[in-house]
Amino acid sequence: MLLPVMFLCLLLNAWDSSQGSPPQYCYKPLGPSIDADGDLLLGAFFPLYYMKPEAARIRLSFLSQPNDEVAADRWLWKNYQYVLAFYFAIQEINRDHHLLPNRSLGFQLYSALASNSLTLLNALYWLTGDHSLTPNYSCQTRSKSVVVLAGTSPVFSAEMGTILELYKIPQLTYGPFDPMLNDKKQFPSLYQMATSDSSLAHAMISLLLHFGWTWVGLLVSDDMKGEQFNQAIRAEMVKRGICLAFTFKLHETRTMYEKTETYFLYSVSISSANVHILYSNIRSLFTLEHLGVYYLTLGKVWLMTAKWDIVVDETQHMLHSFHGGFSFSPHKGKIPGLNTFLKTVNPSHYPEDFHFSELWFHFFRCLPAGSGCGNIGVCPPNVSLEFSPGHIDMLTVSDSSYLVYNAVYAVAHALHRVFLEKVEMGFPEDAAQPLILPWQLHPLLRTTQFTNNAGIDVSFHKGRTHMEDYDIQNIVSFPAGLRLLVTIGKFSFRNGSDQALAIREDMIEWPVGLKETPTSVCSQSCGPGLRKMPEEGRAVCCYTCVSCAEGEISNQTDAEQCIQCPEQEYPNTERTHCLHKLVTFLDFHDSLGIALACMALSLSVVTAAVLGIFVKHQDTPIVKANNHTLSYMLLISLLLCFLCSFLFIGRPNTATCLLRQITFALVFTLAVSAVLAKTITVVLAFKAMKPGRTMRRLLVSGAPNAVIPICFLIQLTLCGIWLATSPPFVDTDAHSEHGHIILLCNEGSITAFYCVLGFLGSLALGTFTVAFLARKLPDTFNEAKFLTFSMLVFCSVWVTFLPVYHSTKGKVMVAVEVSSILASGAGLLGCIFAPKCYIILIKPERNLLKSLRKSTFSKGV
Repeated sequence: MLLPVMFLCLLLNAWDSSQGSPPQYCYKPLGPSIDADGDLLLGAFFPLYYMKPEAARIRLSFLSQPNDEVAADRWLWKNYQYVLAFYFAIQEINRDHHLLPNRSLGFQLYSALASNSLTLLNALYWLTGDHSLTPNYSCQTRSKSVVVLAGTSPVFSAEMGTILELYKIPQLTYGPFDPMLNDKKQFPSLYQMATSDSSLAHAMISLLLHFGWTWVGLLVSDDMKGEQFNQAIRAEMVKRGICLAFTFKLHETRTMYEKTETYFLYSVSISSANVHILYSNIRSLFTLEHLGVYYLTLGKVWLMTAKWDIVVDETQHMLHSFHGGFSFSPHKGKIPGLNTFLKTVNPSHYPEDFHFSELWFHFFRCLPAGSGCGNIGVCPPNVSLEFSPGHIDMLTVSDSSYLVYNAVYAVAHALHRVFLEKVEMGFPEDAAQPLILPWQLHPLLRTTQFTNNAGIDVSFHKGRTHMEDYDIQNIVSFPAGLRLLVTIGKFSFRNGSDQALAIREDMIEWPVGLKETPTSVCSQSCGPGLRKMPEEGRAVCCYTCVSCAEGEISNQTDAEQCIQCPEQEYPNTERTHCLHKLVTFLDFHDSLGIALACMALSLSVVTAAVLGIFVKHQDTPIVKANNHTLSYMLLISLLLCFLCSFLFIGRPNTATCLLRQITFALVFTLAVSAVLAKTITVVLAFKAMKPGRTMRRLLVSGAPNAVIPICFLIQLTLCGIWLATSPPFVDTDAHSEHGHIILLCNEGSITAFYCVLGFLGSLALGTFTVAFLARKLPDTFNEAKFLTFSMLVFCSVWVTFLPVYHSTKGKVMVAVEVSSILASGAGLLGCIFAPKCYIILIKPERNLLKSLRKSTFSKGV
């Protein structure tokens, strides 16, 4: 059976070590509570030290009985600030003539033993009103206790709430908000001073995005609140493109140095994620704190809530791990006079508070004058909490201390309204009686709303506007144990999506070894010109950077998709932005255009010269022998062929596009049909040497010349159909040549184009066949051989043209067609008329009738 807990104030007497005398102690037996009388009493439970059964500190052995001896595991000196804030609030209210006038508040202060077996121990002391444990009995005849302040731990508050609910005693909690405690069906008498931290996930995500941290680790407590935060921040991460490198749940009860936890902390230390989010209850933190001795996570940035102040303040070896981290604390106003109170208060002001004396001696190794504890060293007059050890900051008001202050005032305002209502209802004798039953406060607490001395509205009303402001503090630690929380930013969240983040980056102190903003990404950012390609089987934050495809750009970092450049633009070499394409075509100013134009002009001049020679020597036998009319027609058609090539050079327009292919088809049809007529004429001339033959009549009647108009009309009909159905038009080609838009003529109907070309090819093939069959006919001026060779050249050019034409694009395609026109025309001109011009100009003696007869006679012999 456990005895009532009796606290001993162990105060070290002055000891001269040089004398070698052992230290002496001043023993002072004390009860379980600290009492201060008043008209109305507030019960307060504060966690001033951490306790747990011995059995939880060692591995259980089935060979021995578990030892249930209770031991203080750790003093939480920072938490004594809760008590001082409590004292200060009661002191202010008792001095206020407008709030609870003529009435005073007292208190019964107990230590909140956060232990599974001792949680309700002091609660039972408070309920019985005596220092003996008698459940279901109260030794107080007229209780003046009206309310209980309890709980930084939701487990402690829930366990207290279960027993307090039996008596309908209101409980105000000053710990972090917990949704489990907000269930009014289960805890109708419990009120949370803290507001909901539902926007904490938004605040942390905003900070992560501000620094570009998309690869983080998450540590949460293994309880309902931790799971709710886990789900909330995971959902927000999915929306904002942030990924989790790992998730670990911190359990409350663990055997020290268990393998799973040591492996976890080792994994954290080597994780590629440089940013870790911590969200846990106090009990779970001590497990992490113990193991942190062996696995310091240097170079990591920690994001945590303000309740981690307890561990940060009380564990010096963890300071190196948390140095450079960020703490999110609900915004709180500055309470006037509280800082001065903390600097001036000392144990002599509250002699009944043995915890204060213990803290003072722990800090300064002395006590104020008049402590009444033997020859203990007396502190100098200027000693105050302002000079407390550097790792325990007693002057910076914590969140829970601020909530304790508000809780006391909330009770005072509710009590004030009770007395006012009694006066207004005409019961002054009841108003004069300070005794109030605890259940009477519930309707008033639910509707209590006031503005505290810091200018902040305080309310338990559910319908209040959802506004949350967080101060973002940078944790700065020094080797000597001094720690500072420097406010470097603020996050504001209003109803809906209205949120704002403000950060002073120049004030941030980063973890050891980092001189600039660290990065925490699974994959390095993809710069402009690249896009992200997800890696199969990994988080979306893990990807490979690949270059944008042809014709696409990305002008931002970490682009999900590349942007297609408009038709008139093309990407630069780095594929970071689009450039305007230059409009180009087969121009007269291009080197290729100039060369083709010069060739066309030269061939036209040569053709005109040949025509002039033939006209000048039209009476000579060589001109007459080969039907000079057909020769003139062929030369004129060749001249037109060379001139039509100029339609292909220059900026295309509607007129040139319509005339280009049509003119080419018609004049070449005229030229080839003229060659065919000449070939037929040669054949008929040989066959007509015998009198009376039908061939002679056909030759005399000029029937071969009829081939020309027939072929021309057929081609003209095909061209007319082409123009009527789908005529050529001006078009652009933005893909054939990089960085250029080629202006060209689109044939319109490909079928019509190839029909025209096919007829021309068939005509050329027929002419070649006839000429080939007549190549060996004997005649002095027989040009059948030359016609055969000319058509061979013509057909070879256009057979070669077809594959080359289809393998090229843009203006090169046009140049190929122009070259084919000039080459085939030059072949006809050269093969047919070059030998004749040679005889006319170089060998005029062979261009005589007697030479013709002599040659014929010799061949006849």
